Amino acid sequence: MDGKSLQMGIVQPKAIPQGTPEYEEQRATILETFAAKVPHDLRLPAPLISSPPVDVSTVPATCGFLDATELEITESHDAVSLAEAIAAKKMTAVQVAIAFSKRAIIAHQLTCCLTQWFMEEAVKQAQELDTYMEKNGKPVGPLHGVPISIKEHIPIAGTYSSQGCLASTILDKEDSHMVSILRRMGAVFYCKTNQPQAIMHLETTSHYGRTLNPFNIHLSAGGSSGGEGALIAMKGSVLGVGTDIGGSIRCPSAFCGIYGFKPTSCILPMKGFLSHAFSAELNILCSPGPMCRSLRDMELFTKLLICAEPWLEDPKLIPMPWTGLNTNMTRPLKIGIIDHDGFITPQPPVQRAIAWARQRLADPKHAALFQIKPFMPYSAAEAWTHVRRMYWPDGGTVTKQAITAVGEPILPLTDSIMSDAARHGMLSAEDVNQLRFRRDEFRLRFADSWTEQRVDVVIGPAFVGPACAHDSAFYWSYTSLYNLVDYPGVVFPTPIKTEVEDRYADDYCVATLCSFPSWVSSLESYVVKRYVHLSSLEWVIPQTDRASNSL
Repeated sequence: MDGKSLQMGIVQPKAIPQGTPEYEEQRATILETFAAKVPHDLRLPAPLISSPPVDVSTVPATCGFLDATELEITESHDAVSLAEAIAAKKMTAVQVAIAFSKRAIIAHQLTCCLTQWFMEEAVKQAQELDTYMEKNGKPVGPLHGVPISIKEHIPIAGTYSSQGCLASTILDKEDSHMVSILRRMGAVFYCKTNQPQAIMHLETTSHYGRTLNPFNIHLSAGGSSGGEGALIAMKGSVLGVGTDIGGSIRCPSAFCGIYGFKPTSCILPMKGFLSHAFSAELNILCSPGPMCRSLRDMELFTKLLICAEPWLEDPKLIPMPWTGLNTNMTRPLKIGIIDHDGFITPQPPVQRAIAWARQRLADPKHAALFQIKPFMPYSAAEAWTHVRRMYWPDGGTVTKQAITAVGEPILPLTDSIMSDAARHGMLSAEDVNQLRFRRDEFRLRFADSWTEQRVDVVIGPAFVGPACAHDSAFYWSYTSLYNLVDYPGVVFPTPIKTEVEDRYADDYCVATLCSFPSWVSSLESYVVKRYVHLSSLEWVIPQTDRASNSL
């Protein structure tokens, strides 16, 4: 293989720290192996890579690599309509697999959103689905031919996964539980998406590179499911799987202007997601969820997985009904609006997005449906202190040892999120027990505060601002609070964009609070008595009533 075939340009406007020569050699080998699978007719010209536009979101549609049919397939559908079109034989699974595989690799060159790309395997799987459809006259299942992108650490048979550092990379021989369920339903897998070092940043920067925001490459795509966020925003995926232990679905969904759902823990299957124990889950549990183009895509994904009865294979999951978008309301929904969390004041674009939501919901014509009132989250600053300690009961020592074992550098945001816990070192069993006691005490006080404010759902910021500058996502309080109390949340985009006229208060600390306006504001919503959470704004629900699921 000639040297040229081992090279593929990736837009990277800001360098990542270098490791030892041995580490950099291993990293280069991984990137060359990736590049070797990409045909030259799908490689963007070098001048575009070296001098890209700030907004790269339109390049896939204009670069000439996709024909009219492929553009229609990738741009005109959400997962629901795509499944319907394939089932109706308006397009084949092979056509869809090729279209999304091509668009994904274009998106990767512009945003570094992928870790692996396996178009040949996807087309082969799609051919088998088309053969089944031709022979039987019906689809394999409800996701027949729908391409689904998967976050890096989630195992797919025959591909690699890692726990957020190069040394942890392994070849997976079996599908994880969720992937096996989706495969049985007819989903096609064609790529894996980038995640940050230690899987614990709100920015996706790893040994694969730095994932960029498609609408402004000088801004973050969020994390830890930032590869998913960027890929879906670039329309290189119609539906992806992310995970969230502090904002990792909601933050990239908000930064990239897409939909994302973080359920309560122990609802959707995670068996096989991690090859090693993760001590953060001694006190704060992770949740998997969909990242997608529409509200109904979130409904489809969640409903199908719950209907598959995953608790029969994983007893830690909670059997529960799902009413979703068909949930009946017998009285007006009480909606609390979060202007700020009492800890960090949102930036002007987010404030305008909140005002937009309040104005629409408070319209008198909706009086029979909604009651709108202010809401203040209970003790957000205290919650942030708790989670920073609880993520690292080992003081970060195990993670740091795994990262540095092969000469990989510890990235600034890795060091930042570990800093509070690091000085306490490895905790004893009783230390961890005391953290759990404080967590449960906080949860009870939070629930009391929610009840006193008499709301069913709340809507508020998913982040202090829109997408932030690279390496500046230091504050997760608007999302991590709800991981601590284990409430679900959905992120949804708003039409509000940053404006040149946006002005900050004279005493607003721009640098400290990650202020770097981007193209769009997101909000988040939190529900009590419902199973919801919305953000570009966001919604939340208490754990005490999670048997009543709705979206």
